[in-house]
Amino acid sequence: MRAALFALAALAACAPVGQKPADEAPRVPTISESQLRDRARENLAQGVELYNAGRYAEAQKQLTAALDHGVLTRPEQGNARKHLAFIHCASGRDAQCRDEFRKALEIDPNFDLTMAEAGHPIWGPVYRDVRAKLSASAAAAAPKPAPRAGAEGVLDDGLAKYAAGDFDAAQKQLAAAYKQGLASRQDQVTALKHSAFSLCLLDKRIACRNEFVKIFAIDPNFDLAPAEAGHPSWSKTFAEAKKRAQKPAAKPAAKPAAAKK
Repeated sequence: MRAALFALAALAACAPVGQKPADEAPRVPTISESQLRDRARENLAQGVELYNAGRYAEAQKQLTAALDHGVLTRPEQGNARKHLAFIHCASGRDAQCRDEFRKALEIDPNFDLTMAEAGHPIWGPVYRDVRAKLSASAAAAAPKPAPRAGAEGVLDDGLAKYAAGDFDAAQKQLAAAYKQGLASRQDQVTALKHSAFSLCLLDKRIACRNEFVKIFAIDPNFDLAPAEAGHPSWSKTFAEAKKRAQKPAAKPAAKPAAAKK
């Protein structure tokens, strides 16, 4: 027994000084957030480069790695997900393509495709459909303003009927709102403008022109928006009303001099 103890003591004395216990894990080198961001951006740049070279499988790995770091800015995340969507759409994976576009739009409210990208025959329709559905969902979830009372409420009802294509009912409501007395000049102009639109669409040109003329009495500098100005149903009628409104008023005829007695 004493011999065994002496043997153990001898072994302990021979052990190297400072040796770590066998169960102690090796220390993992630390990486700063800045280094991690640089690595993520490098993955993103390589992914885009590989995508442009047509090496989609490798590009997908790099783009996914860039996102997995979790340090990219919102526009950078949108760029990565955009190229992932392109890869999925080009590879016939419609569901994954939609999912990447949805994530890009949810992450970055300013995300959008260029005109050339949006017009692409493969992913352009998918992108537009995803964007339209997200917009519709956001509009449905947005809190609805309290309905206005009085003339303003009649105006809002007329505008709703106009948007629904019920131009005859819309014009009656819009005219009624204007007669009741709208408080703001903006509401007055809106009522007259859409009343004029409705009348022109109902092929009542003279009444349409008269509504436009009333607008210039409220706002002499009034003009239609570019999207409205070129409409074939009222563009000529509006131009005529504008010309009439800008025509200087005729001076009253001078009274004849009184005859001398």
